[in-house]
Amino acid sequence: MQALLSFEQSPPLRAPLRFFMTAPLFGMLAGALMLWGGPDLLASRWTPGVLALTHLITVGFMLQVMLGALQQLLPVVAGANMARPLRVALVVHACLTVGTLVLVAAFLSYRPWLFGVATLLLGLGVLTFIVSATRALIGVASDHATVGGIKLALLGLGVTLMLGLVLTIALAGSYNLPLLSLTTLHLGWGLLGWGGVLVAAVGYVVVPMFQLTPPYPEWFTRHFARVAIGIMALWMATELGKLEALSTLLAAAATMAGATLAGTTLTVARRSKRARLDPTQQCWRLAMACTLLASALWVATRFIAPLEAWPQWPLLWGVLVLFGGFVSVMVGMLYKIVPFLVWLHLRNLGRGKVSAPNMKMVLAESDMRQHLWLHGVALLALVLAVIWPDPLVYPAAVALIAANTWLLRNLLRALGVYHRHLLVIANSPPKVHHA
Repeated sequence: MQALLSFEQSPPLRAPLRFFMTAPLFGMLAGALMLWGGPDLLASRWTPGVLALTHLITVGFMLQVMLGALQQLLPVVAGANMARPLRVALVVHACLTVGTLVLVAAFLSYRPWLFGVATLLLGLGVLTFIVSATRALIGVASDHATVGGIKLALLGLGVTLMLGLVLTIALAGSYNLPLLSLTTLHLGWGLLGWGGVLVAAVGYVVVPMFQLTPPYPEWFTRHFARVAIGIMALWMATELGKLEALSTLLAAAATMAGATLAGTTLTVARRSKRARLDPTQQCWRLAMACTLLASALWVATRFIAPLEAWPQWPLLWGVLVLFGGFVSVMVGMLYKIVPFLVWLHLRNLGRGKVSAPNMKMVLAESDMRQHLWLHGVALLALVLAVIWPDPLVYPAAVALIAANTWLLRNLLRALGVYHRHLLVIANSPPKVHHA
């Protein structure tokens, strides 16, 4: 696995870091929206506030982190160098950031022209990334599970984008389309075809490397991505073809695929050689546990009629999958990727004259653990707020703001170490070579 990595091809630090630094701001905005909307915001999954809140997390937080991480991982893991990485990062980040804000405003005001602007910006940003990444991957063999998984994840992102654009165009023009089916498929492709496949592909490298575990089992790395994409393709065909029985069966298969990813990752993680869990391991374990709980909740609604009739269960499922699952695993990735990138770039810039600070000096474990406590409190508060919105939506909103503020604080501290060390390098005397 280590032989796959090529750190010399890492892009400029500014390219991925702009995405990472922006993500917590959208998490803070999500908390602010909950404070503004109050208990009525959580009345159902279809309120304008919930739709805006969902996209603040999925597009504002998750997609920012995922695209930033991919821009770093493509050259390092796959040897796929994006042309003009800084320019790509600037365009994609700007379109993604402004487009998300416009989309949120569109949901809250329901002005058709805002949906049109959001369609243009988000479509341009994500499509720019997909095209740049695809061009970089042309000619790169897919004989490694991570490379093949990333390619299929980009396909999943493309389908997710397509469905999302169709939905926003429909909302902008009031077209008569099957919005419920399209929304379900948009969510499914985003969570499994894009997010799940990408988390698995990245996990094949980062879980063994950073958590000191054995590799994922071969049967899983060989088949998971293709099976997940295949399930989603068949589900889309049956859902749009109004084959309800088959569509329900394939929705169950998609749920089980997510549960399999979570269960396999937990099994691998339990065999870690670390004597004590570090914050990254805690994040990954929390994420996989929440994914299993969400899968169990979905299955339970198929068999327990009162639970299926409870209007809040989709919101509870969403909290477990999005915040408990994806956000948790991305926080764990940030706490490894950012200190590692700071160390790597400072080591390269030091050129042997000045030693780079080790990763624990870049970001102290105590700071990460303090944030994880806040993250856990926010997760619990969100779960309880879904069940009892009236008294608990405001404490949940404050907890969400606090957790993301602490995350931003930690990332800024790491960036501060980088800039301070740059001054040390700039002021260091040149290395003297003796004859």
